[in-house]
Amino acid sequence: MTVDELVQALGALASPQRLRVLAELGQESVHVSELARRVGMSRPLLYGHLTKLEQAGLVVSHHSVSPDGKALRHYEVVPFDLRVTPAIVAAAIAQTPEEGP
Repeated sequence: MTVDELVQALGALASPQRLRVLAELGQESVHVSELARRVGMSRPLLYGHLTKLEQAGLVVSHHSVSPDGKALRHYEVVPFDLRVTPAIVAAAIAQTPEEGP
């Protein structure tokens, strides 16, 4: 894992709201409107959190069509096991080019 990937994953997880979203999505794939109801959040705010989680590789989305013809965007958790230890941090730093003065 690179430093950028580690920082992105930790940043995405550093929010109680995003952790709640992950907990809901860990149960099942859910479309945005339903997920917004479950976590008590507006869809625009939820999309912001989902974007951050998706950029970190923690969730993925896909589209489907409901029986009544509405387009639905579903999200699901990507299985992950994030461990952070001094050795993992050191390995990530070792892969990073040194910055100049």
